[in-house]
Amino acid sequence: MRRRALALTALTCTAATVAGCATPQPAAPAADGHTVTITNCGVPSKFPSPAKRLFVNDGNMISTVLALGAADQVAAISSLEADAPMLRRHYGPALDQLKIAAPRRPARETVLANRPDVMVAGWHYGYDETTGLTPDSLRAAGIAPYILTESCRQRPGEGARGIVEPWTAVREDLTNLGEITGRQQRAAELNADIDRRRQALHDAPAPPKPITVFLFDSGTDSLLTSGRFGGPEAIITAAGARNAATDVADTWAKVSWERVVASKPDAFAFVDYPPQTFAEKVAILRSRDGIKDLPAVTEGRFLNLSYSMWTSGPLNIDAAEQLRVALEGWGLAPPSGIRPRFADRLDQ
Repeated sequence: MRRRALALTALTCTAATVAGCATPQPAAPAADGHTVTITNCGVPSKFPSPAKRLFVNDGNMISTVLALGAADQVAAISSLEADAPMLRRHYGPALDQLKIAAPRRPARETVLANRPDVMVAGWHYGYDETTGLTPDSLRAAGIAPYILTESCRQRPGEGARGIVEPWTAVREDLTNLGEITGRQQRAAELNADIDRRRQALHDAPAPPKPITVFLFDSGTDSLLTSGRFGGPEAIITAAGARNAATDVADTWAKVSWERVVASKPDAFAFVDYPPQTFAEKVAILRSRDGIKDLPAVTEGRFLNLSYSMWTSGPLNIDAAEQLRVALEGWGLAPPSGIRPRFADRLDQ
């Protein structure tokens, strides 16, 4: 899988181990010589500020820089894929001014060729030892690497990711990238907007009984889903439901079909991106014993949203609103008056 392939080697320090490795990481200064030190994955690191040439990988991180209004500070992007229509709907023509350097995960050489001062990516959202594109290799080339907070590794030598709860991860990334781009006020506005909309969801009438939602990312023999440190945990809980994989102490992880059956989900949510289509995923559910007869399947309780809405970023709040409205439409939650800003569902 192009973004979250489960290679399990650890390099970065985390909150649990920061005391032994909190030496600030160097970075090339901005053209005017200014730098800012922020804590990223538990490590104080220096970044040029304001950064002038960002290389941004993956739609959720592209959405972050667009939300900050920093499109004119982006040298190139990669891994946009099928999310372009959704991002254009939310952020307008700013998306179309961005240079696409690679359709999928970029090679290290591609990044270097675009001469960025900062790269914005994450472990298995672009950074990967097997390709040589790592934070350390970028620092050696004079590029400051920002690591998506959701993807921070829990302990050196292990592959599990996530060191803070997922809404905190979104807040930290907006705040940090606001500092790096010099758009601190806009970052504060975005965080305040998320807080307000989360509060509205929290204040919505509670469902009459607990609701369990299973997040189907991709898979056939087993399924890739998201645990309690991933963006879907934030989305599902904000909408008033329970993530079927909330006990998994990771961001994204594979689980068995037996696990899906045992969770008896009231609804399925789907991450939309190639190559596996929404129709193919539904067909799998409708063909498997123990699952095909679940009310969630027989009654078509399916919510399909773009990849960048489920992975950690500012669009998580839009996904939570979409899920809440879907739960109400299925009769699982009372009417709330929540109204998503855009029509983002891809299953209707």
